[in-house]
Amino acid sequence: MIKLQKIVDALRHESHLLGFDSLAVASPDPDPKTAGGLNAYIDAGYHGTMDWMPETRERRSSPKALWPDVRSVVVVTMNYGPEADPLPLLQEKEQGVISVYARHRDYHDVIKGRLKTLASKLGALAARHDADCEVKVFVDTAPVMEKPLAQRAGLGWQGKHTNLVSRKSGSWLFIGSIFTSLELPFDEPEIDHCGSCSNCLDICPTKAFPAPYQLDARRCISYLTIEHKGPIDEALRPAMGNRIYGCDDCLAVCPWNKFAREAEEMKLATPSAPRIRDLYRLLSFNDADFRQYFSGSPVKRIGRDRFIRNCLIAAGNSGSERLKSAVRAHCEDANPVIRDAADWAMKRLQEANP
Repeated sequence: MIKLQKIVDALRHESHLLGFDSLAVASPDPDPKTAGGLNAYIDAGYHGTMDWMPETRERRSSPKALWPDVRSVVVVTMNYGPEADPLPLLQEKEQGVISVYARHRDYHDVIKGRLKTLASKLGALAARHDADCEVKVFVDTAPVMEKPLAQRAGLGWQGKHTNLVSRKSGSWLFIGSIFTSLELPFDEPEIDHCGSCSNCLDICPTKAFPAPYQLDARRCISYLTIEHKGPIDEALRPAMGNRIYGCDDCLAVCPWNKFAREAEEMKLATPSAPRIRDLYRLLSFNDADFRQYFSGSPVKRIGRDRFIRNCLIAAGNSGSERLKSAVRAHCEDANPVIRDAADWAMKRLQEANP
């Protein structure tokens, strides 16, 4: 056990050198509470059109269901806290607001590269202590329930907004994991520290939380602007405001963020001067413009058409006479989802500017 603890201590040191804030080890054993919560979430239909969730339900239920040889899970976090409160941007109605995490390079690329390096370090440390070690690296895209694993490892807890919260780093956290066949000593789980606070529930524009610790993705602006491919429910559009990719409201109001710091990882840090946010300019993007402008950004994954749909809804909520011509240009678009959003936005702007 002493030998294995030395491996963890050395790996934690290496993780800090690679830019991670925290590292801890979780048990990979099945957790009935986690699996039950996943099943209840899917059975309630809260996953919306994310069909990959029920399709991967069994593998997602526990690390061992995904990889039977796993004996421990190394979990890391990286802070991406913004340099300023992102909420005031919601008042700049002619400007599109992109979620803090997506304003710079795609975190999947940054963190996965660092995790692979860290996994290599783990293999080298194990070999130095004559221990066999296989590894698998995961960042968000695999069927891994990272937030419950992070809580089990003691790195934070799932708050009432269902995101991970850390007493050390607040709500602005990326999570990555290394599954290993090496049986490392487990860290103590974290407990819930939300108390009576309901800031995250109260601020949600679309009332996406049926209850504390429950999220109905079908009403969540992050889901609507990123995962959802079709027309967005008209009843929800006004509440979306000028958010065109994701939503930070529930994260931004978490009191534990007073312990967070601005992201130190330069490849993830929010630029001090925002790039193009003007909806008039963004609505002029063709496919080539979109791909070039968002190259290397998480935004690129939703494609130009879905992005334009989001910008049209934001334009419709702006009340701006100036944006009428930019919206009108999409009323005859070949994509029916874009036409629908453009027609809705034109109606809204005409009502605001008779």
